[in-house]
Amino acid sequence: MADTIWITRHGNRYDFVNPDWFITAELPYDPHLAEDGITQAKQLGERLQSENITHIFSSPFLRTVQTAHEIAKILDLPIKLESGLGEWLNPNWMDHSPEIRSPQNLARHYPPIDLNYTSRVRSKYPEDEETVNYRTELTAQKLAQEFEGELLFVGHGASVLGTIAGLLGKPINIHASFCCLTKLVKNQGSWEVEFAGDTSHLSKVEKIIRFN
Repeated sequence: MADTIWITRHGNRYDFVNPDWFITAELPYDPHLAEDGITQAKQLGERLQSENITHIFSSPFLRTVQTAHEIAKILDLPIKLESGLGEWLNPNWMDHSPEIRSPQNLARHYPPIDLNYTSRVRSKYPEDEETVNYRTELTAQKLAQEFEGELLFVGHGASVLGTIAGLLGKPINIHASFCCLTKLVKNQGSWEVEFAGDTSHLSKVEKIIRFN
């Protein structure tokens, strides 16, 4: 059973920097990181280098995998792809279920990916707010129960908020900005917030927070 959980969002998305990319993209709902997003991920990894993280779980979307990869290289840990941490499959954002790269495809480019890991929770298009909250809350609870030590969740804006709520048993009002960091610790059987939405490790923080 976990005693500490770290929760973060991916770095800046390429389609936020270059919106025209979406028009011709092969996988338009699965953008990669922008250059500054990679920098953010590296800075996050450096921030976590002195911590005692035992497991890294990442959404299977490319931008989260790239973020987790920068961290995994610094921490020398494998990456477990967890669908339950994936993007909110919001029909207002996507007109069909998003196509994303397979774990095998991703592992060819990002070797720390653990192909023996199987997602504990599956997402299914479409999702309303209640559905994505339930899915991410359930994911956090399952992973916290099954795995020991200090866990890192690398997700999206909605899954950052959902996993925190799932552990605390109530929502929390934070700014889920790119590569922000939240730390929850277990105290006498209950999860408590040590800090939330911290961006002090980043050299660049966006002024307007977007989920899509």
